[in-house]
Amino acid sequence: MRIGELASTTGVNRRLLRYYEDQGLLHPTRLANGYREYDDADVTAVRHIRALLTAGLPTAAIARLLHCVHDEDGRMVPSPCPTMIAKLRQEHSRVTGEITRLRATQHALDSMLDTALRQDGTTPSDPVPVAGNTR
Repeated sequence: MRIGELASTTGVNRRLLRYYEDQGLLHPTRLANGYREYDDADVTAVRHIRALLTAGLPTAAIARLLHCVHDEDGRMVPSPCPTMIAKLRQEHSRVTGEITRLRATQHALDSMLDTALRQDGTTPSDPVPVAGNTR
C-alpha cells in the first residue's frame, strides 16, 4: 500500500508517517519510482507507535523499543525485554514526579486564590469566572 492508504487506514497523516520513517520507526520498501510501499506490518507498527507515544515515550526511545511489542488479539502487548521494562519504569517515575509537581502547583494556586478572594470579599466557595468565558 502507498502512504496515502496507510494514512487513511491508520488515521495518521502522511507528514507524520514520513517523520516516523525519518526517526527510524518505519521502514517502507522504496519502489523504483521512489514511492514508499507499506504492508500490513506497517499498519501494526503505526498502531504500536501511537500507543507508545500516548504512554509518553519519545520517538528515540520507541525506535529502541518497538521490537519489544507484539500484537495479541488485536492489541499491543509489551514483551518483558529488559530495555522495555527499564524505559517503562523510567517513564512511570517521570510521570509520577510531574504529577507531584502539578499537585504542589495546584496547592499553591489554591492558596493564592483563597487569599485573593478573601481580600476581595468573595468567599472561596463562590464560582470563579473562567478566562475567556463571558457568560
